[in-house]
Order: sequence, then structure tokens, then C-alpha cells
Amino acid sequence: MRMLISVETKVIAEGLFAPRANGKVVGMRKILVVVDMQKDFIDGALGTAEAQKIVEPVIEKMKRYDRPDIYVTRDTHSENYLETAEGKKLPVVHCVRGTKGWQLHPEIEALTGPSHILDKPTFGSLELMELLRQENEKESLEIELVGLCTDICVVSNAMLLKAAMPEITIRVDPLCCAGVTPKSHQAALLTMKMCQIEIA
Repeated sequence: MRMLISVETKVIAEGLFAPRANGKVVGMRKILVVVDMQKDFIDGALGTAEAQKIVEPVIEKMKRYDRPDIYVTRDTHSENYLETAEGKKLPVVHCVRGTKGWQLHPEIEALTGPSHILDKPTFGSLELMELLRQENEKESLEIELVGLCTDICVVSNAMLLKAAMPEITIRVDPLCCAGVTPKSHQAALLTMKMCQIEIA
């Protein structure tokens, strides 16, 4: 006797329209975005003690995801950084392509497929946003972000993703993020929460 599985579309708590089989959501793909876990942000030119503390938690979280579901951004500047708009407001040379400070933490890089490392010249990655938007058209995504810095590049990417895909769940793990300061870390978390990004 053939078992019939009813599949229906219904709104779930996060506001997603997701297919269900026997009451369970199917086809939900969980994505992890690891933001700028590079030497200059960890213990280099712009490193902090708080950044160093999240390295191991981020690595452990990555191990819980399938390799194809991990995307990593890499802040990438050129040698004329101090002449750019960002450089004039943050005159600390960092993450210049090819330098030691530009490199991802080695364990984090080892857990990432080379094609899933995305270089970005500014805070948010339009390339990442478009790539995941296209993936979300193929199957429903749930996106979690971790990394550095909460108050600059994490919040920028979270907001871009939320704008591009307002109906999906986007989450930030505060224990796997660090800000420029603890105070600005908390402020960024509040901003994201007010914009309906889950903080958990």
C-alpha cells in the first residue's frame, strides 16, 4: 500500500512560505556566513582580545555545518587604502590583498571550500547577497552569521541579506561575534534585533 505524504504550503513563525510534509518543514537549507575572520581583525592591525576569544567558538560552529553550506567573506583592500573614503575615516592600513594580515585564520580557511571565499572591498558584500538570493530561489534558506566586526561588517551583511530576502530567517550568534568595542557590539546587536534579525 502506497503511503501518501501530504505536502502543503503554510506560513511558519518566521513568515516563510515553506512546503511541509506531515507537518514538518522540508527543503530548508541552513547556511553559515563567516564574516572577515582574518588576522588583522583577530590579532593584527585592528585585533582585539574579544576577537581572539571567538576564534574557537566560530571553528566549532563551522564543524556543525556541511562544507558546501559555509560561505566566508574576506575584507580586501589595495595598497592605496589610505586614499579611499574608508581609509580617510579609518586611517589604519589593514587586510591589504596578499599580506599576512589579509589571510583568514588557517583553521577557518581549511573548513571552507575555496569557491565559497568571497573577497569584498567594503563592509557589506553585494556578491554574497546576490549569490544567496539566487540560492534561496532554488530552495528555502535559513542564514546564520558570525564573525568580525559585529558593528561594522557583520551588521552590514546581515542588513543586506535581510533587505534581499525579507521573508527568510536570518540569525546572528552574539557569542561568535565581536565588535570594535564591547559597547558597540551590543549596540549593533540591538540594531539588528530591531530590524527583525534573530539574535540567538
